[in-house]
Amino acid sequence: MNMKILNIHGYHGNAANSAYDALQKCDFDIISLQIDYDRTSPDTVMQLLNSQFTNNFCDAVVGTSLGGFYASLISMKNECPCVLINPCLLPFLHLPRLGYKSDEGVLEYIRLFSGLADVDGGLVSTIIGGQDELISTHDFTQSIFQNERYIIVPDGKHSGATMPLEDIFRDHKEGFFGEGL
Repeated sequence: MNMKILNIHGYHGNAANSAYDALQKCDFDIISLQIDYDRTSPDTVMQLLNSQFTNNFCDAVVGTSLGGFYASLISMKNECPCVLINPCLLPFLHLPRLGYKSDEGVLEYIRLFSGLADVDGGLVSTIIGGQDELISTHDFTQSIFQNERYIIVPDGKHSGATMPLEDIFRDHKEGFFGEGL
């Protein structure tokens, strides 16, 4: 039976994003929802994603950008491996710069942010585009999780489509999702 992964797209992203495509090509079973982050409160998104993770008996979670923030929290809550692709771990800082308008949502993100302190860095793998033009806080990401599974794709940009995700998932499958943790 194939490993089941919850894939979480980024802000203004798509459920069938580049991570979804790469995971599919690596023969994972993928659950991937389309989320309107502007119209859904962060608490509701968190409840929805955690429900999907548990109800679908997922083994791991992959999150891109804002999805990486949620993937980190799902990992903590379920003690499961997660892979973060250009994660936006400071959404209350970055989202308003991208047009996010909900003051209440920003406050919810600040409250949810405290949960990152409880994430087991040993369960986290990170893929960073060395030329990420949207998220400028990847040094924070590296310092908070402090693990060896921190891959920098020198020419990669913010979009996962600019990185060889299929190759990375295939080459690091055991370390990301298996006994190597």
